[in-house]
Amino acid sequence: MDVNLARTFLMVTETGSFIHAARKMNLTQSTVSARIKGLEDQLGKPLFARSKAGAELTAAGEQFQKHALALVRIWQRAQLEVGISDQHSDHLAVGAPSMFWDALLLDWFASLRANAPEIALSASTGLSTALMQRLLEGTLDLAVLYRPRQPRGLMIEHLFDEEIVLVTSVLTPQRRHTGDYLFIDWGPDFQQDHAAAFPERANPAISLDLGSMALDYMLANPCSGYFPARLIRPHIAAGRLRLTKRARKFTYPVYAVYPETRNEEAYEPILDSLRQFVSKHT
Repeated sequence: MDVNLARTFLMVTETGSFIHAARKMNLTQSTVSARIKGLEDQLGKPLFARSKAGAELTAAGEQFQKHALALVRIWQRAQLEVGISDQHSDHLAVGAPSMFWDALLLDWFASLRANAPEIALSASTGLSTALMQRLLEGTLDLAVLYRPRQPRGLMIEHLFDEEIVLVTSVLTPQRRHTGDYLFIDWGPDFQQDHAAAFPERANPAISLDLGSMALDYMLANPCSGYFPARLIRPHIAAGRLRLTKRARKFTYPVYAVYPETRNEEAYEPILDSLRQFVSKHT
């Protein structure tokens, strides 16, 4: 299939309009219509329900959407790997939620580059479900995730246990002013456990869907909130934050996920590098 058909389908899906898709892709509307018709002819199903209001996905269109994304990503990866083949012997694509990149995986990337400069690296972030799908598609080589499910074709390996602890930037306990309470989104498991443990905090003063970037807010303002221990350890040592005594802690296992069928000779040194790095830095 022409990858341009998949790209055009995704643009119409995003904009909800053949006209808007044509403008964004710098094409004529007739070209967009012809591409979608060609795609529908190949698949034997209508993908969009057209109306004066625009274009909405049919049930078949919703089913095709994930495959269109996979086609485009696979093509992009092929272009990348062919493009870098003159300078690098291999390419490693790693995905993880944003919280794992700060103070862990980016540092591992630096170590890996120093020890294996022949390998080109790419990093991406996203939700666990999306990263698992990319592993199955073959557009990711490795993912680091909390409590992943194990679909057929993928291996999971325990790396470490993440401890999420309550810290505050109010360094001297005060009765009258203890600062705002921040709720930071560390994923669906934490959301559920936090709600069960603290029903009285269902409406916190501030809710941040920013992961580790919320640490910058805490360091600049009097407040408290839950953070992975590895992120706030240097700030506690420097006296900028303090642990809240007798506060509940949450612990989640973290896993490496990678294809069951893989090139052992290429994968094992990378996995071993990750294992060793994590053991020293968590």
